[in-house]
Amino acid sequence: MNIVKSILFSALLIPIAVQAQNPQKQPLLTNNLTSTPARPKLMVGLVVDQMRWDYLYRYANRYGAGGFKRMLREGFSCENNQITYIPTVTAAGHTGIYTGSVPSIHGIAGNEWTVQATGKSMYCTEDPTVKTVGSTSVAGEMSPKNLLVTTITDELKLATNFKAKVVGISLKDRGGILPAGHSANAAYWFDDLTGNWITSTYYMEALPTWVSNFNNQKIAEKYIKGDWNTLYPINTYSQSTEDNNLYEGKLRGEEAPVFPHLTSKMLNGNFNAIRNTPFGNSITLDFAKEAIKNEQLGKDDITDFLAVSLSSTDYIGHQFGINSIEIEDTYLRLDKNIEEFLKMLDATVGKGQYTIFLSSDHGAAHNPKFLSDNKIPAQLWDGRTILNNLNTELEKEFKQKGLILGFGNYQVNLNNPLIESSKLKMDELKRFAMDFLNKQEGVTFVVDMENISSSSLPEAIKSKIIAGYNKDRSGAIQILLKPGWFQGYSTTGTTHGSWNPYDTHIPLVFMGWGIKQGTLNRPTSMADIAPTIAALLHIQEPNGNIGETIEEVLKK
Repeated sequence: MNIVKSILFSALLIPIAVQAQNPQKQPLLTNNLTSTPARPKLMVGLVVDQMRWDYLYRYANRYGAGGFKRMLREGFSCENNQITYIPTVTAAGHTGIYTGSVPSIHGIAGNEWTVQATGKSMYCTEDPTVKTVGSTSVAGEMSPKNLLVTTITDELKLATNFKAKVVGISLKDRGGILPAGHSANAAYWFDDLTGNWITSTYYMEALPTWVSNFNNQKIAEKYIKGDWNTLYPINTYSQSTEDNNLYEGKLRGEEAPVFPHLTSKMLNGNFNAIRNTPFGNSITLDFAKEAIKNEQLGKDDITDFLAVSLSSTDYIGHQFGINSIEIEDTYLRLDKNIEEFLKMLDATVGKGQYTIFLSSDHGAAHNPKFLSDNKIPAQLWDGRTILNNLNTELEKEFKQKGLILGFGNYQVNLNNPLIESSKLKMDELKRFAMDFLNKQEGVTFVVDMENISSSSLPEAIKSKIIAGYNKDRSGAIQILLKPGWFQGYSTTGTTHGSWNPYDTHIPLVFMGWGIKQGTLNRPTSMADIAPTIAALLHIQEPNGNIGETIEEVLKK
């Protein structure tokens, strides 16, 4: 065989060898610059609101094989994934995942914030220029206009000349709108007044027929009327505190925070009771399945993106705390919901033809009384009383009432218009406020954002404060409490928002097309999710991205 024949024979063998290394028959990347890069048919983002990283394992002995365990078994888990900014709240978290950025850049500085120039409060997705579609309530007057950067979903639209379909779904408006970005085909959220899935005129003038048909089935009402009892015998919930305790809050109309929760008695012309039950997650995934089917997501050669946020885990955590039977039952039910959802994706899009990731917007703290009762330091910080006392002292010193507007997001929001019109010296006022706050029990650090570089903070905490500070939307002074402490007025349930690991350590699991199997223990960041997806899809990362591709996740 001469040299030319040998080369031709070898070339004929190459496709055979490549096929042998590609048993799932996934499209392979090519060096042919005229070819479209290979991509999955569908990207799915699954953000579980308030899911601490340890929930992947805390109830693992009771998870089935096809939900969380399947994702861990078939996919790639980044075990040390962290949020690198504060405040750790829902809107900032969803935005961080999909932008690869932080509040100082993307502008979503909290669920709500104080506009520093005017002193007015702003909700993250409020938009009075749009109207509700699907209800007579004002719950639909929302859009992504306050988001200052692009999302990975926007970049997919740009990369496909807007042919890709993008849909966002969540009980919470912010959980559906912010991940879907500026250019989404649709974002849907739940309306408490009607029990309907709604949207706004930012996206469309009328609901699609399939959404109206779904709403007409009154599924929310059916779930609520079914009440909430435990999935298994209540005495088998060994990872939780006893059912009736002092750490849990009661649902509306209940005499005690115990099972069964008779949600059927909580309708009263309003459907918000579903939010505080696992069935809020169930109806969200029910609706997501209908979106996949009716919008034909993943049915052509152009990658689509479905961004789903599961919000009930957050409502239940706030209400009952993270050691409750309610939380354990919620995650056992969610595990089954995810198993069913993955099976549906396998059947409709095709196993190995979609990529899904699971993460969270933030974690949550243990209830302070629960910790203190178990000899672990923790306590509530009564910010409301401290704010009133601080304003009283400021009035004595500077002869003006109401110089501090609030402590939202653990920040001191100054009344800047009043300070300016009164010709007060800002430095003197801030110094007085900081001296006062430093003397309050539970406070570890008080930081002047203009002089943070000279503060004595550990660098790891300092960087989180800087990343979360947006000069137009964040307070001038940052308050940091002791570990285990949080601002609140109720001794029941829990919350989040701090720099501590219980709020910042979140799950990150990728599975499906283009994803390796394995785990990674080196530190990764919430901001790394979007650029990793960008690398997978061979598209540009979002324009405010500061994250890095997690190369270990991706097949070469």
